[in-house]
Amino acid sequence: MTEFRAMEARLSNSKTLGVVLFDKFELLDVFGPCEAYGLRDLGGAFQIVTVAAQTGPVTSAQGPRAQADYALKDCPPLDLMLAPGGVGTRREVENSDLLDWLRDRAARAEIVSSVCTGAALLARAGLLDGRRATTNKRAFGWVQSQGPNVNWIKSARWVEDGRFWTSSGVSAGIDMALAIIARLVGSDAAEQAARVMEYEWRRDAARDPFARLYGLA
Repeated sequence: MTEFRAMEARLSNSKTLGVVLFDKFELLDVFGPCEAYGLRDLGGAFQIVTVAAQTGPVTSAQGPRAQADYALKDCPPLDLMLAPGGVGTRREVENSDLLDWLRDRAARAEIVSSVCTGAALLARAGLLDGRRATTNKRAFGWVQSQGPNVNWIKSARWVEDGRFWTSSGVSAGIDMALAIIARLVGSDAAEQAARVMEYEWRRDAARDPFARLYGLA
């Protein structure tokens, strides 16, 4: 009974995470973090919804499609936001409807995050101006060009600057998600999530071997 009441309390305080989808998004950018946030072991601390220009299937960069639960105009209030990367970001940085939505929702969110080249979307929306941020090292130059007023950190697994969290490429989003879980739910919960996923959590945000690989460090 005590365990049930504890879980019930967590559910009543659960936070809604909104994940943005667009044509040619990167699969692991979305489903890596979602695996961590959505684990039953967290007792429903996070409720995940997906949002796109319109409801329905959205094709990833790798081919498989994901279902958008809500259209941008119909999305419920969000506590957390996640913008993934993928080759589709090259087009979406010109999508004024999406950029306007990001600005509007970010103003009311507790945490705004991006994985990989998703940082380009936040940068083009002006959300990272004057802030520290990082992104995929292979695409670092292009993303950097989308936000000339951002303090881009070349060597970082992820970067936290106030409410804004940005991660390096693809799998780095899982490390960032676990760090956010540790911040919001507790380090024990994040450790448990990593164990359940059988994932070797890279806890050091400054450890970035890929920056060296691409000549950024």
